[in-house]
Amino acid sequence: MSWFKRIESGLKRSIKREMPDGLWRKCDGCGEIVYERVIQRNYWTCIKCGHHFMISGRDYINMLVDDGTFEEMDACLASGDPLSFKDSKRYTDRLKIAIKKTGLTEAIVTGKGQIGGHPSVVGALDFKFLGGSMASVVGEKVARATRKALDEKCFLVLVSSSGGARMQEGILSLMQMAKTSAWLARFAESGGLYVSILTHPTTGGVTASFAMLGDIIIGEPGALIGFAGPRVIEQTINQELPPGFQRSEFLLDHGMLDMVVPRPEIKKTLVEIFDFFSEEKRQVQEVRKPAVLKTPPSIEVRANRHPGEDKQLPTK
Repeated sequence: MSWFKRIESGLKRSIKREMPDGLWRKCDGCGEIVYERVIQRNYWTCIKCGHHFMISGRDYINMLVDDGTFEEMDACLASGDPLSFKDSKRYTDRLKIAIKKTGLTEAIVTGKGQIGGHPSVVGALDFKFLGGSMASVVGEKVARATRKALDEKCFLVLVSSSGGARMQEGILSLMQMAKTSAWLARFAESGGLYVSILTHPTTGGVTASFAMLGDIIIGEPGALIGFAGPRVIEQTINQELPPGFQRSEFLLDHGMLDMVVPRPEIKKTLVEIFDFFSEEKRQVQEVRKPAVLKTPPSIEVRANRHPGEDKQLPTK
């Protein structure tokens, strides 16, 4: 068996190296394995096919807002359990899991910052928190963000990524549709500019309320945007839907969106919009500003005198 020993001693064992998690990601669009840091540098889009990955609300805000200018608002607000709801799990348990998973207290992050030097109030939904569903606290934070923009006369930007209203809060979640819409109507009446950014997916009660009420509505490429899902609509109307139905490009062609902008270009687009409306606002103010006409001093003196004072009095 000496020959076997000689062969065995000459064998080289391969050392298995464990790959750390989070270094690579498989693209849902093209199936390619892409380096995570490259994806982040490209604003969380695939360098191969341009697929837009789902990102957190904080990451989206950090992408839009100028460095060091964001101040979060109402971070302490958290949902309760008004209906003592329970399905397969208790609602309170679901909230605890979502809070631990995302580090958020609710499905939206709001705050004030600057976008290209323009003071703005920004809010972004996070789909990882119970599907970005709109609960009472989400509606309250959107309302407070709108009021902040109204009081400080600055721009308002809301980024949507949601499955709709949160069923665990029943009618209370549906009431947030009217609440947010009413505040946005008040903001519009004051002359404020609201830009709504729709990402994949934006559906249900969020689409039926504040997501589609923007003065300018921007959709990300390929985003699913609608109220009910395509399968539900097909079963309801018993008709086959056209290709690309409810995708942002389809909605753009049918007048539901103002523009479809790739994620790396969204901040640049916002700055251009804000620059335009800021300049237009200044021009309007200059036109409406009442002109101050200065009367020549000689006329002012004559106007302050009584008739006949210019005549020379007779001397005795």
